[in-house]
Amino acid sequence: MHKKIKLKNKATLILAPKNETKAVTVLVIFKIGSRYESKKENGLSHFIEHMMFKGTKKRPNTIDISRELDSVGAEFNAFTSKDYTGYYIKIQHKKIELALDILSDILFNSKFEKNEFEKEKGVIIEEINMYKDNPLMHMEEYFEQVIYGSSALGRFIAGPKENIKSFKRKDLVSFKNKFYHPKNMSIGVAGRFSEKKIKSLAEKYFSSKNKKPLSKFKKYRHQQKKRRVKINYKETDQVQMALGFPAFSYFHKDIYVLYLLGIILGGSMSSRLFINIRERKGLCYFIRSTPNIYEDTGNLFIQAGLDKRRIFQALKLIWQELKNLKYKGVKSKELKKAKEFLKGKMILSMEDSSQIASYFTKQFVLTGKVESPEEKIKKIEKVKTSDIKRVVGKIIKKKRLNLAIIGPFRDKAKFEKFIDQKLK
Repeated sequence: MHKKIKLKNKATLILAPKNETKAVTVLVIFKIGSRYESKKENGLSHFIEHMMFKGTKKRPNTIDISRELDSVGAEFNAFTSKDYTGYYIKIQHKKIELALDILSDILFNSKFEKNEFEKEKGVIIEEINMYKDNPLMHMEEYFEQVIYGSSALGRFIAGPKENIKSFKRKDLVSFKNKFYHPKNMSIGVAGRFSEKKIKSLAEKYFSSKNKKPLSKFKKYRHQQKKRRVKINYKETDQVQMALGFPAFSYFHKDIYVLYLLGIILGGSMSSRLFINIRERKGLCYFIRSTPNIYEDTGNLFIQAGLDKRRIFQALKLIWQELKNLKYKGVKSKELKKAKEFLKGKMILSMEDSSQIASYFTKQFVLTGKVESPEEKIKKIEKVKTSDIKRVVGKIIKKKRLNLAIIGPFRDKAKFEKFIDQKLK
């Protein structure tokens, strides 16, 4: 279903054909994100992503780039995470060379003009304001500030506004030149294409021979021995709350157990948290749980938007659901449903070229290998109810609980006392 090819310059090309479609997606990922930045550099990866669509010598400004892609109805965008930065174009398969041409052009020939650079500072600051004004959108990063503290994983991807204001053009150019090179780049192509043609076009458009070393980050090690609480006072009618625990990396033997645990707990509309906290008690509209996974660590994360007058009741009920998992475990039927849910989501994602490109390319960037959906499904099927109970026992510990709240509260001690005395 997929093939991995090394280009002459050591960049990795990942091919995932799907000839039933008439679309193709080209996704280029660089293994550089906010966790690779120093405190002073925090925000550079995201800033560079913004600047990539501002013009090249061949396509002098944003309008030239967007007009060319709009003229063929293409979809295009970019994203920055803590681990990587990605750029993609989804296009009709007959126009695939245009996608490769434009992507290579913006990635290696962007001008980073000073006036555009200064204008973009305002855009990014407004993006930061947008997230901070919307607790639902901001909650996950705020929670990771609690669990990962002052480490690079605990910093916001977009960086602080002070950094954005202080950056110079030379800072961006230097950072980009340091990390945007072939050994640090993976190119995913998914959908309808000719393998022979793609290999030839990839060598033509991505032939840069910069030989800089691979990017590295400082590995994180959890040393938490006491519960942590952080409150961000904001006058809101609804409280956004996140509660979670340190968990596993991509390489942990129990990673598929963790995925299934997240689904059972709050990964679907028939999950325990959704049924018992929302449907039966009416304490929230939104509640979910999911693992957040990195190369060296991870966490199990629960997020909810709650009635501010009933937050302590909700906390107690969520803790009770965690205890039920820990001491009573799960039934075979419940585990089977979670497996079918996870398999179904994976199979459906393989219907779209952009999802396929993301599935294979991100895997390789983060783990150095690529597993097919069929290989993953085999591992999912091997998980037993005893595995769920064992992993819950490892993870769900009150001394390793992390609680983040955005809402109309100022007294952190009140929540610490509640955890210590009421969550038995």
